[in-house]
Formats: sequence, C-alpha cells, structure tokens
Amino acid sequence: MPKKLYTGDVISDKMDKTVTVAITSLYQHPRYKKTMKHTLKVKAHDEQNMCKIGDRVSVMEGKPVSKTKRWVVVNKQDKKEHADDTG
Repeated sequence: MPKKLYTGDVISDKMDKTVTVAITSLYQHPRYKKTMKHTLKVKAHDEQNMCKIGDRVSVMEGKPVSKTKRWVVVNKQDKKEHADDTG
C-alpha cells in the first residue's frame, strides 16, 4: 500500500526536529453544495531543522517517531516560491 503524501504550510517550528504542518483541502458539502475548507494539522519530523514558519513542505507518512509524530518532511519549498503560486 503506498504511503500518503501531502503538501502544506509550516505553522510552528518551536520544537526541536519537529514542525507542525497545516494541510488544507477544499471539498463540496454533499447536501448544500457549498465549498468547504478542511484543515488537518500534523506534526512532522524535520531532521535538520531546516523548515521555518510559512514554508511550503511536502510530508509523507512514516513510522512513529514519538507519541504524536507520524509524518516526515520530504521536500521544502521557500516562502518566496509559495507566494508566487498563490498569485
């Protein structure tokens, strides 16, 4: 079974070797057809402490590193690149 891979924004980097990533997705409500936003916050392992608040990162499912960490930072994009993507 393939591991899940998501892209999100770093919202906290206060912990050592750990970042909190907000993964936002849009979906349509089944009855009312309104576009809703769902945000999933996960803690991800960042071995080199390279991520800062506002960075766009890719996280992948991994083996448990601690009680709450189940994700690993795979790829980092700079803040500047993310700002260009959103317009």
